[in-house]
This record gives sequence, C-alpha cells and structure tokens, in this order.
Amino acid sequence: MAEGNGGSGSGAAAGVRVGAESSEPKRASLRAMPHEECVEGIRSALKNPTVRFLRERMEKAGCQVWPRLIQAATCSSAGGYASGHGIKVCCNHMAFQDQITQVLIHELIHAYDDCVAKNLDWKNCAHHACSEIRANHLSGDCHYKRELLRGFMKIRGHEQDCVKRRALVSLKNNPYCSETASKDAIEAVWDICYNDTRPFDRAP
Repeated sequence: MAEGNGGSGSGAAAGVRVGAESSEPKRASLRAMPHEECVEGIRSALKNPTVRFLRERMEKAGCQVWPRLIQAATCSSAGGYASGHGIKVCCNHMAFQDQITQVLIHELIHAYDDCVAKNLDWKNCAHHACSEIRANHLSGDCHYKRELLRGFMKIRGHEQDCVKRRALVSLKNNPYCSETASKDAIEAVWDICYNDTRPFDRAP
C-alpha cells in the first residue's frame, strides 16, 4: 500500500490517503502486538536479507533513507508509505514477526518507486496501479501459501490474480480513482509493470 500526502516529489495533495489491503487476513481473534514488541519486530525485520537489499539499492540510487524512514504506529490498515514521511508499520494489525517483515518489504518497494520514478503522482491511477502491481508481485504478498491462508484455493494463475485483486483494493481506496478507472489503469499498465522487477534481477 502507499499513501500520498504532500511529500516531496510525489505530486500528491495534502491529506490524500492511498490505502491497501492488509498483508494478512483480518481476524478478530488475533492478538494485537504491543508497541514495544512491534518496535523490536521492526528492528529484527531490518536484518531480513530482502529488506536490507531494498534499503541498499535505495541508497545506491540516491534515495533518502533517513533514520526515521520506518515508524511503528497505530492506524487503520497493516501499513503505509507517504512520500516525504516514510513508512508506517501499524502495530495494532501485527501479530507475528513475519507480518512486520512482509509489510516492510511491500512498503519499501513503494518508497523505491517514489524515489526512482520521475514525476510519480499518487493521484494518477496508472502511476499508483504500477507501484501496487510491483509491490504485490515483488514482495511475495501473493505467494500461494499466503493465498491459502486468506482462503483463496486457486492453484493455476493464482499469483497474477492475487496481484490484480490486491492492487484493485488499494486503488479503490484512492479518492482520485473510481472502481472503473482503477480496473482500467491496472489493465493498461499490467504488462510493463508486472514485468518490471527493479531493483531485483527477477521476481524473488
């Protein structure tokens, strides 16, 4: 998921929220992680090889990876990215270490896109669609094991269906993108953005 709310370089209007589906299914029975434990979970996630790789590639690309790029917070979804403000991991939606790591990977891809893509505008449905396609595809959010946990049992073609489904959920939360515009944007940029695996050599 990404949030655009008036940061440098995004072209997003102040107060605009670009939301996304949680990386994990929402279950009332899941224990919300205490803030202190969540902070420790973020520190642990920063040692994850994929998280480290993304941060290193951002630094090499000249992206600002400032000390408070990643913050523990209480919010309405699993996590978010806001241009100029960084990444939020929403502790009230976290129950396991894997969830924190997954959110960080997803949001770091948004942060990477926001830095390296010229004139990225989160109000533009095609721009937003492209980053959501990339984040869902490259983060592993749509691995078949995660899909099974969400109750999606399709075997063949599950990954692309998942990427499109989750991208659409995010775009529909963008006040500048109607459901029709969101679907059209996803289809319009699909081939280019699904096959764009930067900064990875290939999809992990």
